[in-house]
Amino acid sequence: MSGGANDKAEEAARRAIAGVWPIESARITAVVARMVRDVGVAEELAQDALVSALQQWPHEGLPDNPAAWLTAAAKHRALDWLRRSQMMERKHEEIAHTIEALGGEPLAPAPDEGADEDIEDDLLRLIFTACHPVLAREARVALALRVLCGLATDEIARAFLVPEPTIAQRIVRAKRSLRDAKVPFEVPRAEALAPRLASVLEVVYLVFNEGYSATAGEHWMRTDLCAQALRLGRVLAELVPQAPEVHGLVALMEIQASRSAARTDRQGAPILLMDQDRSRWDQLLIRRGLAALERADGLGGARGPYALQAAIAACHARALRAGDTDWARIASLYAALAVVEPSPVVDLNRAVAVSRAEGAAAALPLVDALVAEGALKSYHLLPAVRGDLLQSLGRLDEARLAFEQAAALTRNERERALLRARAQACIGPQGEG
Repeated sequence: MSGGANDKAEEAARRAIAGVWPIESARITAVVARMVRDVGVAEELAQDALVSALQQWPHEGLPDNPAAWLTAAAKHRALDWLRRSQMMERKHEEIAHTIEALGGEPLAPAPDEGADEDIEDDLLRLIFTACHPVLAREARVALALRVLCGLATDEIARAFLVPEPTIAQRIVRAKRSLRDAKVPFEVPRAEALAPRLASVLEVVYLVFNEGYSATAGEHWMRTDLCAQALRLGRVLAELVPQAPEVHGLVALMEIQASRSAARTDRQGAPILLMDQDRSRWDQLLIRRGLAALERADGLGGARGPYALQAAIAACHARALRAGDTDWARIASLYAALAVVEPSPVVDLNRAVAVSRAEGAAAALPLVDALVAEGALKSYHLLPAVRGDLLQSLGRLDEARLAFEQAAALTRNERERALLRARAQACIGPQGEG
């Protein structure tokens, strides 16, 4: 093959892999993990198959079914790994029998790690394993993005503005923790399913939230993270169709994601909800979100925390104009959410809804109470909301100070610029508040 033809073949192979791997990597890893019962080993074997594709496809031509080729290659590597492991096991058994014959204690038999046979899907097993509560929250998120979403270590590091070696260490430690804790590759049984599912949903929503409102950095949104979380949520909804909170979370993410195109201007500056051009909201995502919310309600999950948040998002989605928003209903939904999932952030959001429904004067005491409590003293949106209320009441000097405080607290550059602009708007033409 000539140099030019070889370059074209390599480029074609890279394009094919770039189209297949992000979609299929989690499924391939899941298939292999079922065989080897180790997420870390499974990912390495799947990556080996990917390297083989990069080496072989330019010379042998692209396979008719790239995903099937990668899966088969990974399974062959898994079989080789198992054969080597079984040889080692036999050697260990021989040593154990020798120890026993000499009067030592026999080795304990391996625990039963049989999976829940009611749910056969390998991907579901992988999701529950990668999001196991034995891992710290940060480790679960990093491992989920790596194994379930197929993101490279440097991509995860950029998303969370964390040094790449830190993310790499988190992923390595997470795999080691799963192995050391002997976490079985299975869907938890009935009595353990609910708390484990809650852990999975928490990870998915953490990923979505980081994409929807980036904690730090120069971009307000990371739409790629939103898309990855939404894809995981949709997969879960198919794999666990009778779990109402899964549909509630999917509904929430679908409706929130529908606003993405309207949330920033051409320069990437944030556009607040009430100022957005609602004609730019994605109506397909809204319809999908409303359908998922209806599914959650039909399964008896209307009062679940994700379903309640989705119902709030639905109030905005159904309002053709900002002025049509049913703020009284939103306030009542936040009150219900505060019962099932108490949080000062929920209380702050309820105060915003009260201000819209009843006026800033009714909401300010609620916000001042949160200030006095101190639980949100580092949360930039508390002084931001307070500044908005004070500005509405004409108390511009106080509003300016509140916006400046909020700007100092946020780590997101776009949001900081917005808050500083709001502080500046509180200064009159002659420099008076």
